[in-house]
Amino acid sequence: MQEDNLGLAPEPEIPVTILTGFLGAGKTTLLNRILSEDHKYKIAVIENEFGEEGIDNELLVHNGKEQIVQMNNGCICCTIRGDLSRILTDLRIRRDKGEIDFNYVVIETTGVANPGPVCQTFFMDDAVACFYRLDGVVTIVDAKHGMQTLDEQPEAKDQVGFADRIFISKTDLVKPEDVEKLKERLIAINPRCPIEPVNMGNLPVEKVLNICGFNMNDVLDIDPTFLTGVHHHHHDDVSAFVFESDRPFDAPRFDQYIQSLVAVYGQNMLRYKGVLYFKQIDRRCVLQGVHMVCSADVLGTWGDKKPANKIVIIGKNLPQKAILEGFATCLSEE
Repeated sequence: MQEDNLGLAPEPEIPVTILTGFLGAGKTTLLNRILSEDHKYKIAVIENEFGEEGIDNELLVHNGKEQIVQMNNGCICCTIRGDLSRILTDLRIRRDKGEIDFNYVVIETTGVANPGPVCQTFFMDDAVACFYRLDGVVTIVDAKHGMQTLDEQPEAKDQVGFADRIFISKTDLVKPEDVEKLKERLIAINPRCPIEPVNMGNLPVEKVLNICGFNMNDVLDIDPTFLTGVHHHHHDDVSAFVFESDRPFDAPRFDQYIQSLVAVYGQNMLRYKGVLYFKQIDRRCVLQGVHMVCSADVLGTWGDKKPANKIVIIGKNLPQKAILEGFATCLSEE
């Protein structure tokens, strides 16, 4: 990749969407919808499971290795049988050689997968991060079985916690009030994520692709009021909480605290993201993390907006009160 005139590497050119959801939620229906739509993308689809959870078997070649198949609609399909980083690198090399052509990647995870390790690949592996940009995690929840799945399957709560967009499927099979109860529960787990009941076969592609849900430079959009007024009786081990303050952070103290926090609780911190206000720094900073992987970026000035800290953490069995008190100790005394 060539560098720009400032000597800085450009943004990764290939966006990636992770499509997740529990067994039978409707991932394949949505994926088929995307592949059949007339859009500007040439999509490489990466599947990590054969059978009913993936695209129809006839689209894939079965010989026990990754296979890349050029489909009639111009999309490329391959199966995961090994390390995701290696597969993405192989796709990129083959594209550079002119053997295949794509400008977007969709990864459909198996229904019982935690999407966390997949997300981490795009931050931990330089060979991937230089060429691929994680655009967002799209999670589908089945309206008919969603409550039961969240009760019984920890992976389902992980999928909701990691989501940048949540779509509720099969709403025609339940009462409207049941959909609302499910939506309330999803909001309690992940208040930063838009949640929408949809028909998977008619969902506009622009609501799924290129949503910039994982964009470090995207302004944090969290409404803490989502957490109020929700009568949540399930006591899920995955939940969200928000830290807010008009006082600036002391940068050294915050840096030390966030490193300690991630070291101790990182495995249980599914997603965390925040806009940070630091003493003697006149620009907004953005914090973003997935499990043990944490990064920060500096944005533009605050402009007309009053400087303030806002951090949301979505995690599993986290000591909410202690973590919030820890953030408070990092605030400047002035």
